[in-house]
Amino acid sequence: MELEFYHKKMDDELKNFTMLWLIVLSSLCYCYVIGNKISKGIKRFLFVLPIIVIFMYLPLNLYSFHLNFLTFFSIAWLCNSKLLLFAFGKGPLSSDPSMSLPVFLAVASLPIKLQQNPSLNIQNKGHPSPENPKNVSPILIYAIKGPLLAIVVYITTNYSVYITTNYSVYIYQKILSCITCLQYYLQYEMTLALISALAGALLGLELEPNFNEPYLSTSLQNFWGRRWNLMASNILRLTVHQPTKKMFARVLGRRWATPLAVMVTFSASGLIHELMFYHLLRVKPTGEATCYFLIHGMCVVVEIELKKTFKKWNFPWLISVLLTLGFVLVTTTWPFFSPMKRCKAYVRALHEYEAVAAFFNDAILCFGIM
Repeated sequence: MELEFYHKKMDDELKNFTMLWLIVLSSLCYCYVIGNKISKGIKRFLFVLPIIVIFMYLPLNLYSFHLNFLTFFSIAWLCNSKLLLFAFGKGPLSSDPSMSLPVFLAVASLPIKLQQNPSLNIQNKGHPSPENPKNVSPILIYAIKGPLLAIVVYITTNYSVYITTNYSVYIYQKILSCITCLQYYLQYEMTLALISALAGALLGLELEPNFNEPYLSTSLQNFWGRRWNLMASNILRLTVHQPTKKMFARVLGRRWATPLAVMVTFSASGLIHELMFYHLLRVKPTGEATCYFLIHGMCVVVEIELKKTFKKWNFPWLISVLLTLGFVLVTTTWPFFSPMKRCKAYVRALHEYEAVAAFFNDAILCFGIM
């Protein structure tokens, strides 16, 4: 019965999704015209502000776990941040000369970033390191990650019910939590990579990757700053870290500016994720996501200070990677994923996979008959 409910809802949800994105593209066309007519500053910000408010509300019209996540991440978070920067003549939407309308729409609405220094990547290809084995083809990497994702999804969908109803099998619960983290990472990276590939091919753009092999991170600073979700990291750097660092440097001096800016940035990320969980789960925020990012923010600050104090003290590369991934994995299973576990988000996701498969199966049969 529950699967039939999801199947029946799929048509309505896709209609809502299509209408929502028509509103988004129309609104962004308005912002493009505003950018050409009104100079940067408070005046442009006041014209763009209603669009930012609308974009924050739009994902609430979607109930699909996956469509809601994609829309919140791309529109309510990234696009709103880009528009905020655009109002003051900064960020990826501000360029000299100004970008064309199709490129503006793509960069604003999609989680993509235009390549800034393509020549730099060519230079780095001849100098691989243990942290950046760039000789490996991206196609080969995704050819491995695709089947791995299929295996992980099969494991989580077939064993999650058994494990969550047999609480005495404690070790299997922990293993499943780790596998679930791997599943979310692979889905997240491959979805963004597919979006970037399609946008780049259709518009002829050179785009930067959203992920830089985060499983090779040698520290938390390396993980959050240079490897994990680079699009979001760049936006947070422009909208939160750099302005707060300048403000703290003027008030408290440069010595305390960096650690305080790091904590403010991680706090902002935590609040954004609280809002994201509200959109996805429709439950009252619990503060667990904020707690997660505050823990990581404090650890990054400690790490920065230790590096300043012990400049020549480094763990071997493999030990650094294992320690970093171990810490990220343990803290991600709790407290970050706790709200989704309580709301059984994986069950909703499973039903959506099945409903999408049934939807496309019916469509194929329909076209076959016609």
